[in-house]
Amino acid sequence: MNTGPAEAFPVGEHLLEELDARGWSQAEFAEIIGRPAQVVSEIISGKKEITRESAAQISAALGTSPEYWLRYQDQYHLWRQEQDEGARRKLDDVRLRARLTELAPLAVLRKRGIVTATTLGGQADQLCRLLNIDHIGEQPKLPMAARRSNLGDQASSTQLTWLACVRRQAESQTVSVYSPIRLRGLAERLSRDLQNPQAFADLPGRFADVGVRLVYVEAFPSSKIDGAAFSMGGTPVIGISGRGQRLDKVLFTILHEVAHVVLDHITDTVILDEENGNGRHQEKDANELAAKWVLPSPIPAIPERVGRTWLTAVAKKLGVHPIIIVGRLQNDGLLNWRSALAKNAPTVTSYLQDWENR
Repeated sequence: MNTGPAEAFPVGEHLLEELDARGWSQAEFAEIIGRPAQVVSEIISGKKEITRESAAQISAALGTSPEYWLRYQDQYHLWRQEQDEGARRKLDDVRLRARLTELAPLAVLRKRGIVTATTLGGQADQLCRLLNIDHIGEQPKLPMAARRSNLGDQASSTQLTWLACVRRQAESQTVSVYSPIRLRGLAERLSRDLQNPQAFADLPGRFADVGVRLVYVEAFPSSKIDGAAFSMGGTPVIGISGRGQRLDKVLFTILHEVAHVVLDHITDTVILDEENGNGRHQEKDANELAAKWVLPSPIPAIPERVGRTWLTAVAKKLGVHPIIIVGRLQNDGLLNWRSALAKNAPTVTSYLQDWENR
């Protein structure tokens, strides 16, 4: 809403009115304020702006304040700018850029090729389609409440955009009819099946066979998202960000989201799992079930000093990659996070990135 004046006048005209009201000539006024007559003449004609110094001198002579004259001058310049169509278009572009950035991390979306338009209007249209809104004045429409799983607060715009990207990829997938029994069976054997990073390449297909859309969207900067689970048209969707990169960490994130699906946590909300998520019974239950799936058999007695020989033997006995044992010990506080046993741990990022190309 425009609260400015319908019309404004140059400060010089107003100054001339004040001088006429007092019966002072420009030369007399120049002498009063101790400035050259040319300076007064140029202010009145609009060739020269009032400075802070001249505003103080004028106000001292006329019994006003310096702010009064500077404000009057600025008000006129702002009014003039509002009458300039080119200037108005530039300001409209500023408002649009601000709104687009408020809605989503636009720079990241452009960098990743999700938003490709070169004009602001085109970028706005693409962002509206991504966020499933009719115009940029709306708030994003995502499945159900889209609330954080650990805090109960509304997700940030960056997190909502990440979820929208997950949904966008999920919409392109074709999957079988969802089977909770088959999904649970897949989860129960997953840690034994994923004994090398290459095995992650086939996961979207394996999940599609049991009726679940599994999607990788690299985490946006500062989003701190590990994964999410929600229902889309009755079909479960699991999105992971690949944070942590290590085989065991990504595996646990996948199983954690599967647990939310199996435990019917996604019937009325989006489960958005963040760094340091805690507090809700749902999170506790999902963590416990995921931990059971990762290592269904207990780890044998742990020696006082865990060595690579013991680690390799235990991993072979349990049928999992050694880094999974390392991760469990670290998570339980039984092994330092900087342990040499975690050095050169296998990462799976390159295989997750391949999911997007299928």
